[in-house]
Amino acid sequence: MEKIDRRDFLGAAAMTLAATQLPAAQAAAPAAALERVSAGALDVGYAAVGPIGGPPVLLLHGWPYDIHAFDAVMPILAARGFRAIAPYLRGHGTTRFRSAETMRNGQPAALATDAIQLLDALKIERAVLAGFDWGGRTADIVAALWPERVRGLVAVSGYLIGSQAAGKQPLPPEAELQWWYQYYFATERGRLGYERNTRDFNKLIWKLASPQWKFDDATFERTATAFDNPDHVAIVVHNYRWRLGLADGERQYDAIEQRLAAGPTIGVPTITMEGDANGAPHPAPAAYRAKFTGKYEHRTIAGGIGHNLPQEAPRDFAQAIIDIASG
Repeated sequence: MEKIDRRDFLGAAAMTLAATQLPAAQAAAPAAALERVSAGALDVGYAAVGPIGGPPVLLLHGWPYDIHAFDAVMPILAARGFRAIAPYLRGHGTTRFRSAETMRNGQPAALATDAIQLLDALKIERAVLAGFDWGGRTADIVAALWPERVRGLVAVSGYLIGSQAAGKQPLPPEAELQWWYQYYFATERGRLGYERNTRDFNKLIWKLASPQWKFDDATFERTATAFDNPDHVAIVVHNYRWRLGLADGERQYDAIEQRLAAGPTIGVPTITMEGDANGAPHPAPAAYRAKFTGKYEHRTIAGGIGHNLPQEAPRDFAQAIIDIASG
């Protein structure tokens, strides 16, 4: 493990209580060095707070977000004795591919394998997994296929496991409209447009996905630096093209994708969550209830909470992790 630089996280443990009382856009995590560790194909950049020997929690962000989504979650967990770890996904922040020859692959099986390899690299046998958007899907996959590595699951928007076959099926027109960017990325114009306008594009997604979240420019810019990763555009575009069957993945993940295509159930203790104002495409809780066969609870968070639930409602998100770990 190597420490590389320091983030602009606020103060020390004395700030923990204050962070839990601030609005999400203003709160930040306690002082923490960004670290990195070699894990599989990646050198993973991550932030970690809390006692080294504390119960580990792996916090997985989505697109177009980064580890700052957990700024106000991490000090709450640290104050309760957890070791909170927030890695940058491939193509984001300080995470880098170890070889220029490795395919810039955004398929779900690759992201889930990244999570397992990170746990291995950090010598973590079991952890609570908590995530949203791409991170929620990754957490779902790990919980479904490697349940022995998962102490409990907190999944925003519930069951997000899919397949290329499912992605080829048409949806009602209103639902298709919500996926406009998926079709945009399917074109070369879309790839080039995203490359040229990454920040503006992603700020638009934030506004559409969380229509009642009044984030300021500084909040967005803290995350936007993560999009400067040299592989960001390639990973994002490949992810969405793969979902539509317009791009191949890597053969090493074929067996995993075949298992995921069967829609495996999740038996680990789980809390699913949803904001009451999520503007991004997401399934209704009743649609995925049967996919969770272990101890289960769903929580809908009121107050105009959108897609980025950890950053918009950090206390609720942190409490779900604490509850699932203590159950």
